[in-house]
Amino acid sequence: MKGGARCGAARSVLPVLIALGALAGCGATAAGAAGPAEPITGAPPAGGAQPTDDRRILHALSRLTYGARPGDVERVRAIGLSAWIDRQLGPRTIDDSATDRALAELTTLRMPILELLREYPRPDPKLREKIASGAMTRQEMQERYPMEKRPIRIAAELQAAKVVRAVTSERQLEEVMVDFWFNHFNVFAGKGDLRWYVSAYEREAIRPHALGTFPDLVRATARHPAMLFYLDNWLSARPDFIVPAGPNRGRKAGLNENYARELMELHTLGVDGGYTQKDVTEVARAFTGWTIDRPQTSGRFVFRSAMHDAAEKVVVGHRIPAGGGQADGERVIEILTRHPSTARFVATKLVRRFVSDTPPPALVARVASTYTSTAGDIPAMLRVIFESREFYGEDVYRAKIKKPFEFVVSAVRALGASTDAQGGMALARASAEIGEPLYLAQPPTGYADRGETWVNAGALLARMNFALGLASGRYPHVSVELSALVAGADPGSPSAVLDRLLAALVADQAGPATRAVLTAQLGDPQITRLTTDDRGPANTDVAKLAALVIGSPEFQRR
Repeated sequence: MKGGARCGAARSVLPVLIALGALAGCGATAAGAAGPAEPITGAPPAGGAQPTDDRRILHALSRLTYGARPGDVERVRAIGLSAWIDRQLGPRTIDDSATDRALAELTTLRMPILELLREYPRPDPKLREKIASGAMTRQEMQERYPMEKRPIRIAAELQAAKVVRAVTSERQLEEVMVDFWFNHFNVFAGKGDLRWYVSAYEREAIRPHALGTFPDLVRATARHPAMLFYLDNWLSARPDFIVPAGPNRGRKAGLNENYARELMELHTLGVDGGYTQKDVTEVARAFTGWTIDRPQTSGRFVFRSAMHDAAEKVVVGHRIPAGGGQADGERVIEILTRHPSTARFVATKLVRRFVSDTPPPALVARVASTYTSTAGDIPAMLRVIFESREFYGEDVYRAKIKKPFEFVVSAVRALGASTDAQGGMALARASAEIGEPLYLAQPPTGYADRGETWVNAGALLARMNFALGLASGRYPHVSVELSALVAGADPGSPSAVLDRLLAALVADQAGPATRAVLTAQLGDPQITRLTTDDRGPANTDVAKLAALVIGSPEFQRR
């Protein structure tokens, strides 16, 4: 369905959207006007209360996965929550062959950078000149340079794979952590040669270490061509270095501090981590010579000693002797990843992701202590979080706003829908339309993990557009079977259908205000499919009603 049609459908229920938006803590007076979301507190409504164990399971599913699918609570209950968490922390023990089969057609996912550079070449500038001059038609250009051989395919397949994995993978915590660490060590796929590097970056630097150790993550990202290119370290050299060859032959190079600054501010110590501008310069000197061999034809890491500043450095009080070569950068990583500020910074970000936008200080301190005692072991830190009283606290239950990508995927999962690689591409575009184009966050901070970034009237309208399209089966290659969700409910009774949808999509935990807003719509002709002249029973529009439930504040949160 065309975007305009979806938007028109959403506007037809705009009064409901405004009411639901107000409940979500969003001032819907002007599109784009941000407002904080208030946490849902208190016990579930009478008649919809879950047993304590089920409530813990629901909460764990909302935080450790991309949202519960039909039957997930029962599956976790059968093996026990603790055992399920253990499995998620050790993803290699989980069979995920179905996801592998779904990704098989996305061939670029497995290609090394060298092969991607060869198979998806840059367009010949002469083609554009010929089109501009009329010497070649656009059709002839398409034949010479078909879409399936253009580098844009690399990012498109990576985006599709991210969606497919998030929807179908049984290794849900691993996928959540890959997303978390990619944002922590963000690179922007739209910058120059990065379009050929970004797929390999996730495959080689992020995914293998997402549930490993933090120092290994820093080492892997520091030497990957994607990070070297994104933060310009591949150009950084000792101040007196003269480029010996290539188009810049004879040009004087110099020190570039971009990576050094972000390594300390965003990757390790944090902005208040106790470093100085002098430390930034010293770290930049340590990483001179960490570069890329022939970025447009080879694209692999190489250390060039001729570019390296071999003199002594002092980084946050630690002396690095002269003559260390490539080991200078390795020593910096060791110093920074062992620093107490890094332990606190990483712990704070993990607790913010899994517990609250305002991380409880006592829990942060315990996670930081675990970081220090385990040398940055990620599963050990996560276990402290998942076993904490703060994680299951009433004040954090359904208090985190879903990012657009999380919202899209959780809606697909909640509806019990399935998708393939082509559907993954369509859902990736939906995430972009709502505000989160995958792998395209330009700043090194990546996408924010705070609700205030994502809650505004325009965003809620976009989410409702998506919900209507998804529930109505309008996304290609995304199979939605609503009948299974409302099985047994009388279609002639909108209230019975609503009750079944609330149970399936928000675990029957919609608050009284949300129920009142949704119940008020049950006589609407759009829901009943009746006009004022009709005398027969209603024929409930399940898709529209499901979209309204997905648009509720309870579903917007995890």
